[in-house]
Amino acid sequence: MRSMILATGKTIKRLPGRGPALASSYMALIRRFPLRPIQSEAELDQATVVMNSLLDRDRDPAEDDYLDVLSDLVERYEDKHYPIEDVSENEMVEFLIEQKGVTQAEAARGAGIAESTISEVLSGKRRLTRKQIEKLAAYFHVSPAVFLTETEKGNGNTRIKKNR
Repeated sequence: MRSMILATGKTIKRLPGRGPALASSYMALIRRFPLRPIQSEAELDQATVVMNSLLDRDRDPAEDDYLDVLSDLVERYEDKHYPIEDVSENEMVEFLIEQKGVTQAEAARGAGIAESTISEVLSGKRRLTRKQIEKLAAYFHVSPAVFLTETEKGNGNTRIKKNR
């Protein structure tokens, strides 16, 4: 069995009757939209069309590789041109309460946190402790990380570290 190296650097085995087809589907995608950094909104729109067409069908391994790389390029462009601002603790708690369709009192009771604490967090007068974050995360079935900003996640924020 012969193998071939794709532009992604991955090696695929050529199966009798299938190897050239895999290479052909990959090369057709490269001709349609080359894998290089996205530079404009027009290119982003084109990349989105290609991604959607691939997501809407069964793909072969070469098409999966192409889609993986293209989605990384789209993500890189969007991160640069459409950054998402951090959400504060109080905004996150408010959002989670709204999404769950509960009252502030129900959320406090369900998480085992005093309602006054939730009220102070929502008004921005108080920050959550590590223990409160853990309780809220368990109640809302989310990761504790959703309560942290990117800066806090990046610097090893001590509010979520276990005590030694």
